[in-house]
Amino acid sequence: MNRVKGKYDVLIVGASLAASACAKRMVDAGLDVVALERNILPRHKVCSGILSPRGHRFLIENFGPLPREVLHEPTSCRGVTFHFPSMISIPMDFEGGPTPHLHRKFSDYWAIKSSGVEIHEGTSFTGLEDDGKMLNVTAKQGDKEVQYKTHFVIGADGPRSRVRHSIYGDYNKSIPWFMVGQKFQRIIECPLDDDYFHFWFHPELGHYTWSHARNRRQILGVGFPVGGNLHTYHARVEKYLRDKHGVKLEPAEEMEGCSHNFGPSLINSYVFGKGNVLITGQAAGFFNMLAEGMSCALHSGAIAGEAVVEAIHSNRPVQEVYRRQIASEVKRCTDQWNPFRIIFGNPHEADFKASLRKLSKKEQLIVIRDIVRFLKIYAPYKWGRQILAQSFMRIIRGEYPSSRWL
Repeated sequence: MNRVKGKYDVLIVGASLAASACAKRMVDAGLDVVALERNILPRHKVCSGILSPRGHRFLIENFGPLPREVLHEPTSCRGVTFHFPSMISIPMDFEGGPTPHLHRKFSDYWAIKSSGVEIHEGTSFTGLEDDGKMLNVTAKQGDKEVQYKTHFVIGADGPRSRVRHSIYGDYNKSIPWFMVGQKFQRIIECPLDDDYFHFWFHPELGHYTWSHARNRRQILGVGFPVGGNLHTYHARVEKYLRDKHGVKLEPAEEMEGCSHNFGPSLINSYVFGKGNVLITGQAAGFFNMLAEGMSCALHSGAIAGEAVVEAIHSNRPVQEVYRRQIASEVKRCTDQWNPFRIIFGNPHEADFKASLRKLSKKEQLIVIRDIVRFLKIYAPYKWGRQILAQSFMRIIRGEYPSSRWL
């Protein structure tokens, strides 16, 4: 039997950082908001937890000082170190100093509770219909179907967004997907600096390979196209780190993984929704180049909330408001993948160019060669021409064209 849960100004799907930032803006504006979370909180979240300086500032400014329980050990990260097949390594400190190492299970819970939003846990979004006056949302609580009526729906439910699927049913089939998996291993010997997040530009290891310390264990992570085998990729990475960096680890005690797509942010192909349904965070396609999606999730989530508030007060279409406001976050995120911005500007929060200049001319050329060879691993996705085309449009127009957004 269906149960009607009531009417709300806004319904958010998800209880992540994007949802928390979105909820905070609207609750502070006096709107009646509910967030649906399919799990029971606090819930596990697959994530490195290394937050950018911009994300750190957002949390402090909007939610206050971070409690100790929302952090892993080590509690902070000084920066990022890039490693290359030539065995050249480039450490880069974050601008503004070390940033938090978030324990997403508890940081997300702290943020969503601090937002003041009403939370319905154990409630899975299943679909929506627009009757011309309100949005009718269906969801599952255990084996029971429940219904909500709301003026706006915001999908802040991650890369595999069910809200996005409800309005763009074929979208997931049109884009490449990557599996991101990490294993946790106790340390026998590890010369890698605990103060840094380590990333390898090595095409033979995977599309995305990283390692860092967490709670007296070492994380070995790897990204690869969906269909690949995590154990095979992981064994390759573990052997490489042992042979080349002297990293000796005990057998994996635990592992986790999830599917991701970071293509939209490279080629300015975001998904922001239609009508009174807004998509934000990673569901919309935001993902920073330095392997961090939390800061753009927070900021895009806040913009989605601000757009709803402004649309209500000005009696204007929310998509019109949202797309105007979100252009700044698109510019900031896609700039990180823009080769012209990388060469002539500094779109990241760690200064790669300054660190590169510290090397000899010969070493600089070797690093550039290694990066070019690494990027060839992405050739099958045919992103190169699209990235260049969008980069030229950025020069000509000063922004990225919204015509590519859904």
